Amino acid sequence: MNWISNYVRPKINSLFSRREVPENLWTKCDDCGTMLFHRELSDNLNVCTNCGHHMAITPRDRFTALFDGGVFAEISVPEPIADPLHFRDQKKYPDRMRAAQKSTGEKEAMLVAEGEIGRTPIVAACQDFSFMGGSMGMFVGNAIIAAAERATELGRPLILFSAAGGARMQEGILSLMQMPRTTVALQLLKEAGLPYIVVLTHPTTGGVTASYAMLGDVHIAEPNALICFAGPRVIEQTIREKLPEGFQRAEYLLDHGMLDRVTKRTELRNELITITRMLMKKPPRVVGDLPPPDPTAVQTATEAAPQETAKE
Repeated sequence: MNWISNYVRPKINSLFSRREVPENLWTKCDDCGTMLFHRELSDNLNVCTNCGHHMAITPRDRFTALFDGGVFAEISVPEPIADPLHFRDQKKYPDRMRAAQKSTGEKEAMLVAEGEIGRTPIVAACQDFSFMGGSMGMFVGNAIIAAAERATELGRPLILFSAAGGARMQEGILSLMQMPRTTVALQLLKEAGLPYIVVLTHPTTGGVTASYAMLGDVHIAEPNALICFAGPRVIEQTIREKLPEGFQRAEYLLDHGMLDRVTKRTELRNELITITRMLMKKPPRVVGDLPPPDPTAVQTATEAAPQETAKE
């Protein structure tokens, strides 16, 4: 055994050889092209630190940032019939489902959970655009119904984060039937006097916009989110006219009265806490874990202050 060739030389080469850098350490911003370190981007909730562009974020990451301490409990959703139409295009529908589940690590295109934000109990639902374009199928309809029923049962507000390319064509008319189903489910909240808040993220299109995404008591959108029924290209080809700059973007819709607010993702949690507590007729949020001040003690201290000043 030649110990110089078999041991010493490989050891020296390993010390001076270039280390491989994992490919997932850096992310390129889709808007400005800036290379962003993955930890810095994650800490900023997938918002570009250079230009403020809002990138996609998974429902679990969104819920971790939304709920107090990142703690939430998932709400079970009834399983629909798998491949009811035996649909096949380039791939079989079950094969597409398995591929989406493998790439995202999620069962379906919507996650439903319950927890607290700013010590305010809520129920939340969030669509995952990376799962077959967040398409609205029977599972998504079941998820919204489960969220509405749970919120009504517990007397909590429902917050929904929408992100979808429309209905799921592999389920045909059964997908379109989720529009009236979710509308009826959300009526339960209205009859119970509970708030329903919708946060529209990029993109929210198709039948989703024509149903539960536009039935909220309050509509908030993330900056520059595309929100529409038919996309700009389809409209331009139909009417054969050039659309206005920024047409169907969040800021344009805010100016024309379709939205209540456009809020950055990094400021969204505080905005939702304020709105939910206001709509639930609760006192303003207390920052931190300190208990709210006693109104009687505050009034007594205010009345005693001028007397103490006069004595001094």
